[in-house]
Amino acid sequence: MMRPEQVLRTYITLMTVSTAASSMIWGVNTLFLLDAGLSIGEAFAANAFFTAGMVLFEVPTGVVADTVGRRTSYLLGTVTLTGSTLLYLLLWQTGAPFAAWAVASVLLGLGFTFFSGATEAWLVDGLQATGYTGSLDAAFAKGQIANGIAMLGGSIGGGLLAHVTNLGVPYVVRAALLAVTFVVAWLAMHDIGFTPKPRVSVVTEIRGILRASLDHGLLNPPVRWVMLAAPFTAGVSMFGFYAAQPYLLELYGRSDSYAIVGVSAGLVAGAQILGGASAAYVSRSFRRRTTVMLVATGAVVVVLVLFALASNFWGALVLLALWAVLFAAIAPVRQAYLNELIPSAQRATVLSSDSLLASGGGVVIQPALGRAADVWGYGPAYVIGAVIQLLALPFILLARRSHTVEKLRVPVAA
Repeated sequence: MMRPEQVLRTYITLMTVSTAASSMIWGVNTLFLLDAGLSIGEAFAANAFFTAGMVLFEVPTGVVADTVGRRTSYLLGTVTLTGSTLLYLLLWQTGAPFAAWAVASVLLGLGFTFFSGATEAWLVDGLQATGYTGSLDAAFAKGQIANGIAMLGGSIGGGLLAHVTNLGVPYVVRAALLAVTFVVAWLAMHDIGFTPKPRVSVVTEIRGILRASLDHGLLNPPVRWVMLAAPFTAGVSMFGFYAAQPYLLELYGRSDSYAIVGVSAGLVAGAQILGGASAAYVSRSFRRRTTVMLVATGAVVVVLVLFALASNFWGALVLLALWAVLFAAIAPVRQAYLNELIPSAQRATVLSSDSLLASGGGVVIQPALGRAADVWGYGPAYVIGAVIQLLALPFILLARRSHTVEKLRVPVAA
């Protein structure tokens, strides 16, 4: 029988190895697409197809996690991501048309949907089954710190690799590290506190799980309003992170300094570490989780406007770090808020539905802001993004009003 600390350690290990693999390309992905011959608009349209893949497959893969198992879902994700990463590399080498990039991006989205929901559900199930008495906020914060450390190494390493070799090498390394991730998950990840449901028919299973997930998700007001805020915050953050690569190079004055964008992505990772480490302070400073979400989301709007108006590289870099800290501070609080309100049997599916809505925002917002950057430049596109981010605030306020519980089992209340 595993102990709670073993479950948490396994979760942190999985977060570290998967993020280290994935983040090898995060600092250079937009530049990689532009180098392949895509325009700015096409590059963000490719990203939109990635998020469209997540929209299409979020719920079906969440059902896999809730019926077959969290471990199976995770393993399928590593295999799919490895194959689609290698396909990206092939398209770059052959100068493929945009349609091929769209298909490959959808497959990348499929790979990540096997991860989303399943990993969080595995952690919460395991902690509850082994008698964990600590705070979920603290558990997720530790994962966030590990995620930030792995992203720090991966993104800086990917940028440096691209700088001394070419933009394709980080993708080769990413595929190799994903294969290592599969081995780690195979050996260390076993479903605990979760029993696969007896299956009568696939259609019956899917209908029953989706019905239950709706009851505990969009039909549950405190959960619904937080989920409906996700398209605005996630869509803007997706554009904000990837557009920062060419925007910072534009401010820096050198379009081929890939090490700089790797370091800037590493700075975002460092900010994630700081944001995760601040979870305990946030817990003491705010009585309700929705207060944290409101304050941080509003602050992000201000930072995005200042980032858009930045006139030099170093000032923009500081603002990018501040934005990342705010984003990282929200994440563990939001995760704990949702997980406290979702039963185990529907947890992966509801969390996948949440990711689906977030990805849906990315499908619409990313190409729209990408087109705005094409026409007016990156600065105006970030201002538009800040306005879109504002639209999340009313939904968080509704969540606050619909959830009347002032104290939960954990230090921070909903």
